[in-house]
Amino acid sequence: MTYTVGDIVAERSLHITRDSLVKYAGASGDFNPIHYRDDIAQSVGLPGVLAHGMLTMGIAVGTIISALGDSGRIREYGVRFTRPVVVDARNGADIDITAKVASITDEAIRIDLTVVFDGKAVLGKAQVFVTPETA
Repeated sequence: MTYTVGDIVAERSLHITRDSLVKYAGASGDFNPIHYRDDIAQSVGLPGVLAHGMLTMGIAVGTIISALGDSGRIREYGVRFTRPVVVDARNGADIDITAKVASITDEAIRIDLTVVFDGKAVLGKAQVFVTPETA
């Protein structure tokens, strides 16, 4: 596929539940109680149970995989964690992701990810550098 700067590569919304956090904790080995216990999260000054930052990061980049056709095209991916995703025990949390082409060179296509929870961006400078397709 040929991209132009400004193209939306992919968009999706995802609902995260406390069950999602338990599954991720099991897969990642990150059993920090701020990811499953409200009392612990609040005792350290957090607003509640938080989604794992790496889970949020993974969900975000996963948005573009089908558009790329090959995850092996991803050369580099980086983010700054700017706000937490608070996962309510009953209502969970909804995350909206938009992937947009920011720049194109012969070496790489830069795709910027906008990841929003509760009306605010939760990842800053979320950039994926992708190898252009070869003929």
